[in-house]
Amino acid sequence: EVGWYNAVLQPAFHLPYPDDTLAFVVLSTPSMFDKALKPFVNKERLKIIRDPVDQCVSHHLSRVKEKFPDQRVDVMFDYEMLPSRKPKFLAQTAAHVAGAAYYYQRKDVKLDPWGKKKIFGVCIHPKYGGWFAIRGLLLFPDIQVPFLEQPTPVDCVSTEEKRIELLEQFNFHWQDGRYRDIIEVKERYSEEQKAYFATPPAERFRLLGLSQ
Repeated sequence: EVGWYNAVLQPAFHLPYPDDTLAFVVLSTPSMFDKALKPFVNKERLKIIRDPVDQCVSHHLSRVKEKFPDQRVDVMFDYEMLPSRKPKFLAQTAAHVAGAAYYYQRKDVKLDPWGKKKIFGVCIHPKYGGWFAIRGLLLFPDIQVPFLEQPTPVDCVSTEEKRIELLEQFNFHWQDGRYRDIIEVKERYSEEQKAYFATPPAERFRLLGLSQ
């Protein structure tokens, strides 16, 4: 529910809904590339004008919306910004409070070795490690769930050493993707998918055989 999210953030980041409003965090798993993105690109080839993944996610979430014709469903995407250039929602915080993935931050390390350096946090999923993405929020403003019990995210990087290693790799060596394998994972991106996400956004169209 929205209240779990608002409770851990400053008012500037609050979602403008009552606390007991029902909300879902949407994640994409490694199989999204083959099961959703490729079929979407093949079918909608001529209509793709911006980031293909964003358009694919948007397409699928609007189809979810259609499944609830009698409900108001608000959708927020991970890439959307407010006029103030702040993101519409903080994806990693949302995933953590929903129990979907554990958001490891500097405050989770007791003896912090980084001094004045800025250290960004990262979410790790108990099954996919870092091989997943947070894509959006589905909000149901007309559905109140005051008795919903908050799930706790699985703390799968539980030792101090591993947490330091994770934040170190994510902040200083993120290009090599090693942070994604900080735990044993059940599934990871295919070589093709890795190559796709390693390609600068402007050149991804070519990889998919699209002209811009």
